[in-house]
Amino acid sequence: MRSYIKSERYEAAQEAEQNKAKKTAIHLIKLGKMSLEDIAEATELSLDTVKELESQSMQMA
Repeated sequence: MRSYIKSERYEAAQEAEQNKAKKTAIHLIKLGKMSLEDIAEATELSLDTVKELESQSMQMA
């Protein structure tokens, strides 16, 4: 039971970190001062993920 709880906490922390990175990437995309490659490197997201976020943020604009 203890390892299950530890695993759930780890997964929740990983998800929170991923969401934070995505929010940061969206903000940087909207600023328009960095290349998508630089944003991917800075946020440790894949370039494909950053491109998807760019596409989604353009649709919302």
